[in-house]
Amino acid sequence: MNNDYNPQPLDYIELPEAEMIKRAEGFYRDIKKRRSVRDFSDKQVPDAVIQQALLAAGTAPNGANMQPWHFVVVKNPDIKKQIREAAEEEEREFYSNKAPEEWLDALSHLGTDADKPFLERASHLIVIFLQKFTYDDQGQKLKHYYTSESVGIASGFLINALHQAGVATLTHTPSPMKFLNQILKRPKDERPYMILVAGYPEDNCQVPSIEKKPLEEIATFLD
Repeated sequence: MNNDYNPQPLDYIELPEAEMIKRAEGFYRDIKKRRSVRDFSDKQVPDAVIQQALLAAGTAPNGANMQPWHFVVVKNPDIKKQIREAAEEEEREFYSNKAPEEWLDALSHLGTDADKPFLERASHLIVIFLQKFTYDDQGQKLKHYYTSESVGIASGFLINALHQAGVATLTHTPSPMKFLNQILKRPKDERPYMILVAGYPEDNCQVPSIEKKPLEEIATFLD
């Protein structure tokens, strides 16, 4: 038994079933409106909104409560320019030489290409890093557990928190992304996980017309 285990009462209020259903339906109605945005305004999102969303992301469940993530928030135009240039270099290589034709066909209806102007124009870039391990105060290496799962959940929390606050987002994952360690001066043992582009959508912003699978295609219920 871990002697540090110090339980406390759960902060929980059971809701009437009707209220539970109402909230679940309301959340779905709202979250299904979230779309990946590629045309961003240069209007600036208040820093306080980004900070609160990051605090929400930091509450995500994770392996052994090691919290294996680090978020770098970029507003500096020069740094955003560096990130765009490096990302577009990787993207040009991807679209020209790396991506199989099947993958390019799958992307075609989304209208994406190697040009990523949103990396400079959007209010904030939130670069999410995954930490496989950290060090304690004595310099001893501490292994983290279920890091990909944990950082993935935290990223989902962050995207939803920003959406709830009226911030448009785009997940961007150029491959490889090691250039982010160098530009942002992060330790080489951290792995760039995602660039989350955050800001206001451009006036008259357009998004691809897509459909989501119905419930019966994404879930199985075994009563």
